[in-house]
Amino acid sequence: MLGGYRIEGRGAAEIAASVERAVGSGELEPGRLLPPMRELAVELGVNPNTVAAAYRILRERGVIETAGRRGSRVRPAPATTGRDHIRVDVPEGVRDVSSGNPDPALLPPLAPAFAAAAAQGDREPVLYGDDAVEPDLARTARAGLDADGVPDGPLAVLSGALDGVERVLAAHLKPGDTVAVEDPGWGRTLDLVPALGLRTAGVGVDDEGPLPDDVRRALEGGARALIVTDRAQNPTGAAVTATRARALRAVLREHPATLVIEDDHGHGIVDLPLHPLAGVTRHWAFVRSVAKAYGPDLRLALLTGDDVTVDRVRGRQRLGPGWVSLLLQRAVVRLWADGVPDTRAVAAEYGRRRDLLIDALARRGVRARGRSGMNVWVPVPDETGAVARLLHAGWAVAPGARFRMSAPPGIRITVSALTDEDIAVLADAVAAALGPAPARGYV
Repeated sequence: MLGGYRIEGRGAAEIAASVERAVGSGELEPGRLLPPMRELAVELGVNPNTVAAAYRILRERGVIETAGRRGSRVRPAPATTGRDHIRVDVPEGVRDVSSGNPDPALLPPLAPAFAAAAAQGDREPVLYGDDAVEPDLARTARAGLDADGVPDGPLAVLSGALDGVERVLAAHLKPGDTVAVEDPGWGRTLDLVPALGLRTAGVGVDDEGPLPDDVRRALEGGARALIVTDRAQNPTGAAVTATRARALRAVLREHPATLVIEDDHGHGIVDLPLHPLAGVTRHWAFVRSVAKAYGPDLRLALLTGDDVTVDRVRGRQRLGPGWVSLLLQRAVVRLWADGVPDTRAVAAEYGRRRDLLIDALARRGVRARGRSGMNVWVPVPDETGAVARLLHAGWAVAPGARFRMSAPPGIRITVSALTDEDIAVLADAVAAALGPAPARGYV
């Protein structure tokens, strides 16, 4: 069963260390089935409870996984950047609608805001021991959260939405725990969860958000956390509706110990109301990023949640980076105060481009989704073929494999780079790519 490797040890810690050494050296490869606990106990001459304790240690460290009567196996190596490699290299002359980037023309000028923040920093230098959150940022952010119905809670400032999600997961979960994630969903999240030694349980998504029955099955199956994208879901553009939020809250009330993490990364580029789930369970976190509205290099996200969760996140942050630059925080405050960009106009423009593309595809018999944000999701029967044909036609789209686990294949198209004149040309190319391959004659 273990090839030439022999597990050693008399105590649980020694047995666990023996297995972990072999996994680290490659003597026990991913997927290798470990001996049943009673069998190993007889071989080592120890009590079966000792082996059970050793296997529990290994599960908690993310070294092995157990699937009931099918036994315990060495876990696959964590995928840290695997999905980054599932991308299309864009040759010269090919239009890139795969990146997920905002339209630079819709981003605000940053120089005035940073100049004002720098001048304030010259007058009031930030020193060690100062507050980690700029008071004006906290006041403005809290007012916005209140207006959107997010429950009151302490505030932290982090370096982007994914930084917030990672810190919250690490604050509550241990290796081997299961997290319910959207499928299809954000590729970075699908990579992050296993990189933390956690398991993923896929939850289906329609235009109104995660499917309640799928969420219920995941939680009943042991998932300890749920990650939900409230609006501008990547890649499908889903947005949680009031009706769907009520249904999800009802499911969560049945599982009050669930850690709920909401990602509102689309704030500032969507014109649909927020319907938060926060506050239904004992532990929750709500993350709001500024990257989509103000530019990806503005690495700032606001996090609120229950007292325990935010306190743990702040405590761990103090032991690492300490705080997010107050120069950056003050620049964001200035952008908010100046009202740039006009977020309503930005959201309307992205919505107009999405609707034009979806309508153009529909007229050509192609079904597509995109209720909010800057992406359109197109289900396809042959993902690899569709991507290749579109690349040949001069369009680079994102392969759906970057965003899904067991969900059906698809491609993601980012509309931010499209002009009105592009829409019909792209829709023709997509329709042709999804049609039957041209017949070949041979002589």
